[in-house]
Amino acid sequence: MIRIYADSTNDLGPELIERYHIRMIPLYVNMGDRTYTDWRDITPDEIYEWSDANNTTPTTAAFSIGDAEDALREAMEAGDDVLYFGISSELSASCSVFRMAAENLGYTSHVSVIDSRNLCTGIGLLILKAAERIEKGEKSLMRITAYIRRWIPLVRTSSVISTFIYIQRSGRCSAAKAFVLGSLRIRPKIVVADGKLSVGKIYRGRQNDIIRRYYEDLKPQLLTADPDAVFISHTGRLDQGIIDEIEQKVRSLGHFRNVYVTRAGSVVTIHCGPGTLGVFYVESKDAKKNP
Repeated sequence: MIRIYADSTNDLGPELIERYHIRMIPLYVNMGDRTYTDWRDITPDEIYEWSDANNTTPTTAAFSIGDAEDALREAMEAGDDVLYFGISSELSASCSVFRMAAENLGYTSHVSVIDSRNLCTGIGLLILKAAERIEKGEKSLMRITAYIRRWIPLVRTSSVISTFIYIQRSGRCSAAKAFVLGSLRIRPKIVVADGKLSVGKIYRGRQNDIIRRYYEDLKPQLLTADPDAVFISHTGRLDQGIIDEIEQKVRSLGHFRNVYVTRAGSVVTIHCGPGTLGVFYVESKDAKKNP
């Protein structure tokens, strides 16, 4: 039997995690002198409250080798293989930590670590590919690893942020620059490329209007995307009407078999801030061959 393990940054949501029996290993959130466990004893809304009250943002940390070893022992006792999905190694050490845990326990021949080169539901899309393959009867860890790695370069992850405050608080943008960009209503499209975050198209205006333009820019790519699944993920503190509107637009394309709307967890919340919305999909292999 192949078990799916993942760190808590995949943001699939409780229903999909339960449906596919995914074993979550949470990252840590450091807020002042206290450390919390992602998704277990801290929520994104509590992060916003603390950040607003303290005029700073929390930091995140990978789980420990001990955490990974504890999780792996469950599979070892059952004699099962483990397919582990982690946030991009460019952004976190979770993949390296899980590999070290497998080595410490002498279980590496039963463990395959997938560096997603992605984050949020970009990871989730890969997990669903694996879960569906296993559900259909795949029993070879080697074959399913090769299958998933072929999909990694095709995952498309982007979002538009609403505020520069969180970026400024974390030190990635000066207060003066954040003020100027915010006052001009400039909002960048954040893209994951080669496992790293980069800035794509620059939008300007009110967030709801920007989100609508962002969707229209994506629409041609969505119409040729892999039809299995698409995610609309957001960080909260966003008009529910615009979330529903984008969901309806995606559904009305009549292209995707599954359209999921999820709330992002602590990691995306801390680094992107409130009001962020992204659309996550997988590029069709056929579209890749025949652009």
